[in-house]
Amino acid sequence: MTPAARLSAAIELIEAIDTQRVPAAKALKEWGTAHRYAGSGDRAAISGLVWDVLRRRASSAWVLDNDTPRARVLGMLKLERGFDVETIAALCDGGRFAPDPLTEAERVALASRSTADAPAYIAGDYPEWLDGYLTQVFGDDRVAEAAAMASRAPLDLRVNTLKAKREKVLGSTAHLGTTATPWSPIGLRIELGADARNPGIHAEEDFIKGAVEVQDEGSQLAALLSGAKPGEQVIDLCAGAGGKTLALAAMMQGKGRLIATDHDKRQLAPIYERLSRAGVHNCDIRTPKGPNDTLSDIHASADLVLLDAPCTGTGTWRRNPDAKWRMRPGALDMRLKDQVAVLDRAAALVKPGGRIAYITCSVLPQENGEQIRAFVTRHPGFAVLPPSQIMSVLWDKAEDFAAATLQSAEGLLMTPRRTGTDGFFVSVLARQT
Repeated sequence: MTPAARLSAAIELIEAIDTQRVPAAKALKEWGTAHRYAGSGDRAAISGLVWDVLRRRASSAWVLDNDTPRARVLGMLKLERGFDVETIAALCDGGRFAPDPLTEAERVALASRSTADAPAYIAGDYPEWLDGYLTQVFGDDRVAEAAAMASRAPLDLRVNTLKAKREKVLGSTAHLGTTATPWSPIGLRIELGADARNPGIHAEEDFIKGAVEVQDEGSQLAALLSGAKPGEQVIDLCAGAGGKTLALAAMMQGKGRLIATDHDKRQLAPIYERLSRAGVHNCDIRTPKGPNDTLSDIHASADLVLLDAPCTGTGTWRRNPDAKWRMRPGALDMRLKDQVAVLDRAAALVKPGGRIAYITCSVLPQENGEQIRAFVTRHPGFAVLPPSQIMSVLWDKAEDFAAATLQSAEGLLMTPRRTGTDGFFVSVLARQT
């Protein structure tokens, strides 16, 4: 397919996502099935265009002064890809499979309009109803922070220290272009271009043998900051597919008791194979069965309960750009209730001197600092550990990392703009009594 034909396909897909109200991933999959002639490079390039349009949906429409699929694609080419008017016009020449030629109004808009005078929620590409929430946490920096959350994310890997060392895996994955992550001592990073295909990590020998797992650096750091130690009794209360469970297991070096559970047993389905591949032998998977509590035998005896809490996922907008446009206020209210429930459940599991590591992939203060303040009010026997105290896992990078994060009395916040990671909030609470 020609670049112009790919552009036409992207416009077609954006229109389908709008009219059929389907997730972008589903629309892309269905398009690929219906257009078998498109090669893997074509599909990757078209996917890149679609995801970039969704990242810059509001600002792209603003630049063209028109909120149609075509206008958003053209605006994205200017804002995200940096194309000038003539480069865009060359793609839209009206030829076979190419978009129609630019109108005079489109030319004028592309040449003259920018987001300099746009409202914050337009320039930052987020739903207008979230402006107050982002102002609360970022203030005047909210446009810059949100723009970073709309950027393309790299592909990060976590080295499984039960089976390998980072230096060795850096060598064996050099053909993928891996580099060491800036903060995590066990992370690798692969930068991806606009039209780049995700490398086939699952076919790599290091992955097959359990030496690496795909995991954002922020998620790696969140697990490390929990401070799990060999010999402890650790519970991953919202384990899901097991990403942080695997990280905890490596931190524990196979020593101690690790329990992984989740309220939704369907989420746990991949964890068994992942634990086996990673060489984890000290993990007990507790699958919910009926009304019985899967942790009824745990009575204030856990050294650490890790809560990768259910949240709005605002910190992962780089990877799920269409999710922010489908998010509604009611979703936040539901997640806040879920967070209260899991925090209160965790409180009963921790022994005196034990810890709760509360983690969200959200930047919203209601899910982060406000949630922690409310928890400590309900459970005065817990106290927040200062972020400086939990950063020792980063050794010589702790001071620089502390300066990069947004810290409060309740914990620390990583963001794409500040730390180059997804957005993660981490708070570690110690039980005093």
